[in-house]
This record gives sequence, C-alpha cells and structure tokens, in this order.
Amino acid sequence: MSTEAMKSNLSEAGSHLKQAASAAGESIKGAASAAGDELRLGKANTKAELADGALSGIAAAENIGAAAKEQMDVLMDKSRDMIDSAAELIRERPLTAFGIAFATGWAIAKLARMGSSSDTK
Repeated sequence: MSTEAMKSNLSEAGSHLKQAASAAGESIKGAASAAGDELRLGKANTKAELADGALSGIAAAENIGAAAKEQMDVLMDKSRDMIDSAAELIRERPLTAFGIAFATGWAIAKLARMGSSSDTK
C-alpha cells in the first residue's frame, strides 16, 4: 500500500507541476501581450510628441521671422530719426556741421596714414 500511496502522490505532484507550467505559460503569454500593447501605446505617444514638437518648432521659426522684422522696423525708425536730427542740425548750424565733418575726415585720414605706415615697418 505504501507503493500505491507513493505512486498516487507522485502522480498528483506531476499533475500539479503540469498545471503550474500551464499557468506560467499563460502568464508569460499575457505578459508578452501586455508588453506589446504598452510598446504600441508608447510608440504612438512618442510619435504624437515628436509631431507636436515639430509643429512648435515651425511656429517658433515663423515667430523668429516676425520678431526680426519688428526689430528691423525699430532700427529703421531710429535711423530715420538720426538722419532727421542731423539734417536739422545742419540747417540750424551749417558752419558747425561743416567743421565737425572736416575734423572727422581729417582724424580718419590721420589714423589711416598711421596705420599704413606701421604696416610697412
């Protein structure tokens, strides 16, 4: 009877091992399926974020052009103001303006001559 009990116990243990292996296989299949689903979801989210990033980059590039145009307009307005101020100064004080222009030209010529003479030494 001990032999029969041992055979019965071994048979029952084998049956439990077979069920455990089956359960482990099902668990692995479920995990693989869940991992595949997570991978697909992650891939879709990555694509969406990259697309949104590209759109934001394009919008930033468009805004850079508009900002550069704004700055250019401001610089042009300042240049016009300076030219108008210079023209007004010349009208009000023509001799002073001529003197300043003459002195500036003389200083630039002097600096240019000094620079060219030091290049030859």
